[in-house]
Amino acid sequence: MKIIFSLLIVILPAILKAQPIKYKRSSLYTLMVTDGNRKYENTIKSTFLKTPIPDKFNNHNTSSIRLIKSIANDTLQDSIINAFLTTNEIAKKAVAKWFNRDKKGCFNMDLVANRGFYNASEIDVAIAKKSKRGTALIADAGESLIANTFVLVSDFRFISKEELAKTINQRVSQTQEIIAKAERLKGYMPNVGPMAKTNKVTGKMPSSSTVIATGSVLKGGAETLGKGYVVITTSYLYQLNWNDSIANLFYKNYWMNERTYDEKRKAAFDKTDLFSLKYLGSEKAWADLQSTKYTTKSEEDLVTIATVKSLDAVIAKLQKKHPQFRTVSPIHTIDPLTAKIGKKEGLEAGDKYNVLEQVVDENGITSYKNVGLIRVDKSQIWDNRYMATTDSTQKVDRTLFKKMRGRNFYTGMLIKQK
Repeated sequence: MKIIFSLLIVILPAILKAQPIKYKRSSLYTLMVTDGNRKYENTIKSTFLKTPIPDKFNNHNTSSIRLIKSIANDTLQDSIINAFLTTNEIAKKAVAKWFNRDKKGCFNMDLVANRGFYNASEIDVAIAKKSKRGTALIADAGESLIANTFVLVSDFRFISKEELAKTINQRVSQTQEIIAKAERLKGYMPNVGPMAKTNKVTGKMPSSSTVIATGSVLKGGAETLGKGYVVITTSYLYQLNWNDSIANLFYKNYWMNERTYDEKRKAAFDKTDLFSLKYLGSEKAWADLQSTKYTTKSEEDLVTIATVKSLDAVIAKLQKKHPQFRTVSPIHTIDPLTAKIGKKEGLEAGDKYNVLEQVVDENGITSYKNVGLIRVDKSQIWDNRYMATTDSTQKVDRTLFKKMRGRNFYTGMLIKQK
């Protein structure tokens, strides 16, 4: 018996580590701006609607509402989007989806349980009994799942490279003009510097000559774009406002199921303006149609490829800028140390990632312990961008990392960009 017990102590951790990793993903709802008059808009719209949500997110598209009608290139695009999201109660729709609200107005915990790896029946019983464990599970679901719900609104434009270069040059010129004015004002206003942001390393403001030189580089890049077309995407990122006070009001005033049906609660949820979205920011990215005299693809096919690539690129930029939007990924192998992420996620040589270990307490609450640090090895970065395998002869399907600190890593531990 002692021998068997000793063997279990040795073997069980390895068995557990070999199990498919389960981790909680953020949820994403995507929409697209459209006006019906843009070139190749039908191709771009069709591509957007049929392209799956990136697999690092849960698909939280809530209904047939995926398109926002707007005037092309409207300077008030963000205001139009905000008005649409409010008028169409997108935040409320996101909450309704989380709790599987049906036509009668009843809720259940099936989706929360499924995405959070809880037992739905156990949660229902715990809620009914108002137990400490039930309260803990609901709090955990709110913090790690519902609060990490994002809405991404993307505005796609099919434009010529000449137009893109012209836009870049105009913006560089405007920036340089502002810098020049700031320099002239320095003699009268000692605290005015050439740029509002300081260098994160030195703590000093960059000189105007540095900024102007950078502008020249951008201008040079614009001039070498050449001829052809690109799909440029501007994406606006929002996050669902969800905290303890909102959750408490939801369960107190609106929650009901088949057993506790109440017409007044249904009406109250229909009328409430409790739920809202928080605007995080926007980014732009573009993808070349990459047409050559040897290509066999139609221009519609090239537009499709560029649309997906530009959307992936803008999501990667938003993740770098907004930590709460960053996803986690499991370690794929230990020797060598790899993960199934790559250029699609914006990886660059030297990028650092924290290694996280999932810890579950007696109440079923998941927390993440930082146990190490790794960095992207420049010798092997997976190009997992859309259609990349058709454009190259690469044979790798994972990115190589180097350990900087930590020990006893195992397959399934999670990594998140630092």
